[in-house]
Amino acid sequence: MGFFVFLPLVLPLTSLPIARLAEHHLHPRNAVRLLSWIGVTMAVCSTLALGLLFVVGTAQIPGNPLPDSWSDPEIRTAVPFHEAVGTAAVAGLVTVLTACARSLRRHLRIRARAQRALAPVPPGSELVVLPDPEPYAYAVPGGPGRVVVSTAMMDSLDADEQRALLAHERSHLANRHHRHLLAAQLASCVNPFLRPLQKAVGYATERWADEEAAGSVGDRRLTARAVARAALVTRGSGPAPSFAAFAAPGPVPRRVTALLSPALGEAWPPPASPAGLAAMVAAAGTAVSAVSALNAAVALLLLVKAATPW
Repeated sequence: MGFFVFLPLVLPLTSLPIARLAEHHLHPRNAVRLLSWIGVTMAVCSTLALGLLFVVGTAQIPGNPLPDSWSDPEIRTAVPFHEAVGTAAVAGLVTVLTACARSLRRHLRIRARAQRALAPVPPGSELVVLPDPEPYAYAVPGGPGRVVVSTAMMDSLDADEQRALLAHERSHLANRHHRHLLAAQLASCVNPFLRPLQKAVGYATERWADEEAAGSVGDRRLTARAVARAALVTRGSGPAPSFAAFAAPGPVPRRVTALLSPALGEAWPPPASPAGLAAMVAAAGTAVSAVSALNAAVALLLLVKAATPW
């Protein structure tokens, strides 16, 4: 195994250039799917690498529940061992599990709070307009999913802009963007180097919904105007409702600029293009990370099996 066990922990450093290129050169739908897949895969590989270091690093600690044979010198040479590395792996695993549990708990708490707030609404009502002087519009997933809009937001837009806004929020529900956002968030909790992917997925999901809204109303300029006006009226507003965590507005000027530009094709770009190069680098980095983690895991498993008396 050697130093290869560390590769899954550092390869996510490539996420920054990959995220930048995917944001600018890939269709938002392709960008969300690619970046989500990369983030989840690299997060799993990082967790596996930490687990391997934990197993070997803690085998020397007195009183540990692991078999004594697991601290055999042959096993220790297979995985880079140092007392500090083992201690860091333990701390890393505890931090990862705590951060993931906290994020998941917060997600479920906000979702439950939103569902309780919408409980009085009759079943089958996808659109919920709440009498509220604060402007907001959010997609609340669940069974069933709801689009929640305040009267202040509706009053600030004309009829065509309202159609664009509602089409945007319905796109979030139809494409289950909250799952991609949650996956990217949990991946960044596992490995902080994946945070650029989390931000990119948040932006790309909004761009995906923008593009579908533009296709629904048949006017990209109208959708851009609705996005800009909704952002203006929500600026400086009071505290957001409890289910606002499902909204990820993203950099509004960039979204408006993208809507005022020609739409990107949904086909994957050629390999020689910047986006194609980013996709190949992402696939290669993810593959190397997965192979390194699996190679280390299999090697350690074989060594532990050989060293463990049955």
